[in-house]
Amino acid sequence: MAFAATLVLGLLLKFWLASRQIRHVARHRDAVPAAFAGHITLAAHQKAARYTLAKAQLGLIEMALGAAVLLGWTLLGGLNALNQGLLEWLGGGMAQQLALLACFVLIGSLIELPLTLYQTFVIEQRFGFNQMTWRLWLADALKSMLVGAIIGLPLAATVLWLMGAAGPWWWLWAWGLWMGFNLLLMVAYPMWIAPLFNKFQPLADEALKARVTALMERCGFKAQGLFVMDGSRRSAHANAYFTGFGAAKRVVFYDTLLKQLTPGEVEAVLAHELGHFHHRHISKRMVMLFALSLAGFALLGWLATQAWFYTGLGVQPSLALLVPNASAAPNDAVALLLFLLVVPVFTVFLGPVLAQFSRRDEFQADAYAMQQANGADLASALLKLYKDNASTLTPDPVYVQFYYSHPPASERLARMPLVPHTAA
Repeated sequence: MAFAATLVLGLLLKFWLASRQIRHVARHRDAVPAAFAGHITLAAHQKAARYTLAKAQLGLIEMALGAAVLLGWTLLGGLNALNQGLLEWLGGGMAQQLALLACFVLIGSLIELPLTLYQTFVIEQRFGFNQMTWRLWLADALKSMLVGAIIGLPLAATVLWLMGAAGPWWWLWAWGLWMGFNLLLMVAYPMWIAPLFNKFQPLADEALKARVTALMERCGFKAQGLFVMDGSRRSAHANAYFTGFGAAKRVVFYDTLLKQLTPGEVEAVLAHELGHFHHRHISKRMVMLFALSLAGFALLGWLATQAWFYTGLGVQPSLALLVPNASAAPNDAVALLLFLLVVPVFTVFLGPVLAQFSRRDEFQADAYAMQQANGADLASALLKLYKDNASTLTPDPVYVQFYYSHPPASERLARMPLVPHTAA
C-alpha cells in the first residue's frame, strides 16, 4: 500500500501546486509588474497569462489521466494481463519480452495522443505558436517510431540478455551499457538523428559568425560548427543550444531566434550557454546522472528478485522467481516496466532539490555572460524571449521552487542592467 499512498500524496501535492499557479497568475494578469512596466505591454502580459493558464489547466487533466493509467497498469492488473496474453501467444523468451516492451510503449503513446494533439493543434495554435501541419506531424511521428525501434529494441534486447545471462551482478554491466549508450548518443544525435527531423544550415551571417567565433575564442570553447535550424517549421518559439560531445560539439540557433534578436543579444545568449561550460555544469550533471542511474540499476537488480515487488503491484511473477531452478518464462521485461512505472512516484519529492540546483546554475551562467558580453543585451534578449514565448512574469513562488529549472524573470533580470525603452 506504500505505492498507492505515495501516489495519492504526490498527486494531491501536484494538484495543489498547479491550483496555486493558476490562481496566482490569474490574480496578477490585469497589471504588468512594476519592474517590467516600461518593457512589456499589458496586452503581451495578458497573453502570457492566458497561455500559462491554458497549459496549466491541460496539465491538471494530464496528471489525472497519468495517475489513472498508472493504476490501470499496476494495481488494476493491466500489465499483468498484457504479459499473460503475450505469454500465451508467443511463449516465454526474448521475442515475448521485446513484444511486451513494444506493446507497452505503443499503448501508452495512444493513450497520450489526444492530449498531445490538443496541446499542439489547439493551445499552441490558438496562441500563434504552432507552425506544424498535420502532414509534418505524421511524418515526425513515423520517423520517431522508426528511430525508436532501430535504437531502442537492440538496446532493450541487450539489457534483457544481461539480466538473464550475467548473473547477480548483471545490473552493473547494464549500467555500463547504458552510460556508454548515452555518451554515444551525444555524438550520434547531432550528426545523424537530428537532421532526420530538421534542416541544419551553416550560419551565413558573416558579421554575426565573426562575433560569435570571437566570443567562443575568448571563452576557450571549440565547436565543430555554427548552425541555424529551421525551428520555424514547427513552432514560433525561439531557442539556441549546444549539442554533441567532445569533437562533435555544435552551436545551434533556431531561425526564429535570429529573427527576433540583434547580434549583440545573440552574443549575450550564447555567452550564457558558454557559462554552463565554463562552470562545468554539463559535466557535473553527467556525473550526477551516472551516480543516480547506478543507484537505480542496483535497486532494480535487487527488486527484480523479490516476489513482493511484482505481487504488490498487481503482477503475478512467473514460476522462475517463485521456485528456484524452475523452467519458466523470465520476469525481466516485467521488472523493467514496473520499475520505470514506480520510480517517478517515489522520486517526485526530489524535484525541488534538483530544480534549486538548476536555478543556481542559471544564475552562474548569467553572471558569466555579463562578464563576456553586454549585460544590457542579455537583459534585452531575455525580455524579448519572455515576451515572444508568452512566459508569465508572475508565477506562483511556491510553484517556482518546486518546478522551475530557470529562475523567474523577476529574479533573473533584477541582477541585470535593463535598458529603458518603450514597452512593446
